[in-house]
Amino acid sequence: MAASKHVFQAPKGMRDFFPEDMAVRQHLERAWRSASIRHGFEEIGGPTFEHLDLFTIKSGEGIVSELFSFQRSGGDTDYALRPEFTPTLARMAASKGRSLPLPTKWFAIPDLFRAERPQRGRLREHRQWNVDLLGAPGPDADAEVIAVAVTALRGLGLGPADIRVRISHRGAAAGLLAACGVPGDRMAEAFSLVDRREKVPTEVFATQAAAIGLDEAGVARLDKIAASRLPATTQPTTIAEKHDLPVDAVSELTSLSVELDKRGLLPFCDWDLGIVRGLAYYTGTVWEIHDAAGTFRAVAGGGRYDELVGLFGGPTIPACGFGMGDVVLALLLEDRGLLDADHGVLSPRPDVFVVSSGDDQAEGLFIPLATSLRDAGLHVRHTFKAGRNIGKQLKEASGHLAKFAVILGDELDSGHMVVKDMTAGEQFKVPAGDLAAWLQRRLAGYAADKRSCEH
Repeated sequence: MAASKHVFQAPKGMRDFFPEDMAVRQHLERAWRSASIRHGFEEIGGPTFEHLDLFTIKSGEGIVSELFSFQRSGGDTDYALRPEFTPTLARMAASKGRSLPLPTKWFAIPDLFRAERPQRGRLREHRQWNVDLLGAPGPDADAEVIAVAVTALRGLGLGPADIRVRISHRGAAAGLLAACGVPGDRMAEAFSLVDRREKVPTEVFATQAAAIGLDEAGVARLDKIAASRLPATTQPTTIAEKHDLPVDAVSELTSLSVELDKRGLLPFCDWDLGIVRGLAYYTGTVWEIHDAAGTFRAVAGGGRYDELVGLFGGPTIPACGFGMGDVVLALLLEDRGLLDADHGVLSPRPDVFVVSSGDDQAEGLFIPLATSLRDAGLHVRHTFKAGRNIGKQLKEASGHLAKFAVILGDELDSGHMVVKDMTAGEQFKVPAGDLAAWLQRRLAGYAADKRSCEH
């Protein structure tokens, strides 16, 4: 068969993951999964594609053009690759009906797909962390899901100077929009427009705003409000006073402030009524996490959606949660220097690299030794290159960031092996029969020292 001359590439907006890329992806997922579990959330999963109706029920027929949809050959049922996980979560919760224990704390890390024009920070495929808390109506639940997100980002090395949780409330935002001239029956359109405000040209925004009742003065007032942020250490009543709103319009934010303070989150947060989250299913508190410099798209977004499970046939259940994608987060971490230049430090480091002098005795032990050390639970690598030059093998071990190198050489005659600590540069002569236990003791000691330094 003749070889194809066509050079195949990944589909536009999709990604290949080489080992260094997978190391970054797994680094993010470890932080996500760790934060979820530490806060008491349990992991769930769902199908990669769903019935198309599942997405149009929530978002309308207009979403179809944004999805990868299809029919089974010879079938008449429409399906779509999932563009988000929340409808799947709501379907799963609805399927449990009244048997769903409340509160329920779930998280998932699915792949999601959108048939959109790829842009920086927004691809046609990405991995997303979803966290949802069902059955808890109070501000403590909203604060808890925000805390989970911040815990993960702190674990990745980001602090208040790097990220800002921008918090709003749909009720307060609706009051502001009404004050700007938006009629009640156009409020959903207004939320969707304001949510796209930073993504459309100014003249386009003004034209679309006029179509839903905002005159030039209303647009100017909206711009002023959207650009006005206050640190969450400021009482939310200040927002009401600043924008001529009744105090009760921000009462839920006032309660949320107390819960955020209990969790030490206020230094990470800002009040920002320009955040509205355009999706119609949000019912209360809404929030987004952005990089402090405003360089990238939102890192995460979420809020309260108390009517969503009922929309899918289940009981009415108070709910809140968020989604955080891997694309923007990786860009932010790289920008902050929190990913190694070649991502090598994120890959699992070998415990041992076996080195052979190349003589008959060493060659006879080379693979059996690597096998026995692996059977003892150690991460072991060795060269596949011919020549068995010890210097080159040690250089290869260093390139793999191996913690120790076991050198099979002349010491075998006395029943010993030479072990080199690749970090400290020290060498030790270890009895062959005690090698695995010796390595395990040293590795355990280093791990304990690392934990002590981290605390």
